[in-house]
Amino acid sequence: MEKKKSEESRPPLMALNHVSRICRDVKKSLEFYTKVLGFVETERPASLDFDGAWLFNYGVGIHLVQVKEEDKLPSNTEHLDPMDNHISFQCEDMEALEKRLKEVNVKYMKRTVGDEEEAAIEQLFFNDPDGFMVEICNCENLELKPRDSADAIHLPGDRHTPPVAIPGRSDRADDTRLPQTNS
Repeated sequence: MEKKKSEESRPPLMALNHVSRICRDVKKSLEFYTKVLGFVETERPASLDFDGAWLFNYGVGIHLVQVKEEDKLPSNTEHLDPMDNHISFQCEDMEALEKRLKEVNVKYMKRTVGDEEEAAIEQLFFNDPDGFMVEICNCENLELKPRDSADAIHLPGDRHTPPVAIPGRSDRADDTRLPQTNS
């Protein structure tokens, strides 16, 4: 079977692996990402000789790195502007997440884009402890419509997520890792 021209020229990328965040206090950021957003701390390679933490959940990792020069961090940790740099997470229950933000006293901005007829998108914007903005949205309500080259969009069917070792749990008798699938 011949490959299409778009498949031949496409970089061999699979998915977003992780986002790296520098932080003032790795422990404080670790607590935020685990308690507020439900990430799970994972082991880091022993060869990494700097303070940090690796987190994983929802098919993506977050790598926290202790900053050496604080002037690299946002100076205003209260600033919220949806048009500024941020990372966004898809959410299946916006109401529950908003409640969680209130419970842990995280200041946030709420907005709705569009209306019901156009599949409105709800958004929550807030900052992590270092002032990096996070968005939570129900963006599945908005269908992506490629402007050009729709056949170039690659949705991985497998090997999207790294293998995850869970002690005492196995899908195969000889393996304690979760399968590498997208489903």
